[in-house]
Amino acid sequence: MSTETSIDGVQLRFYVHMHARHDGLLVSQWLLELAKRHKLGGGSVFRAIAGFGRHGVLHQEAFFELADDLPVAVEFLLRESEAETLLQLVRAAGVELVYSRIPARFGVLGNEETR
Repeated sequence: MSTETSIDGVQLRFYVHMHARHDGLLVSQWLLELAKRHKLGGGSVFRAIAGFGRHGVLHQEAFFELADDLPVAVEFLLRESEAETLLQLVRAAGVELVYSRIPARFGVLGNEETR
């Protein structure tokens, strides 16, 4: 039987430098593992081909070579309470990150037996 369930929550996205580290891990990996360890939704990492941040430094790929520190977005779809928990965990770890928090409705499509 095919069903659709949707959840009102947030899209929480962190912006980091590709090679930034915390506790010996890439920050992107650390964020994913932190969320997974606390059973907070699901997340993905996306690499940009160019970007600049609050300091105005442009990072971009050059033909046949990669820039040293391209921007990376680490994105989660979470319930409101999960997003707040993840933000509190990052604050408590003392990691300085830029983030966005956008209201989102998300769900799973497909056959109930395959979920």
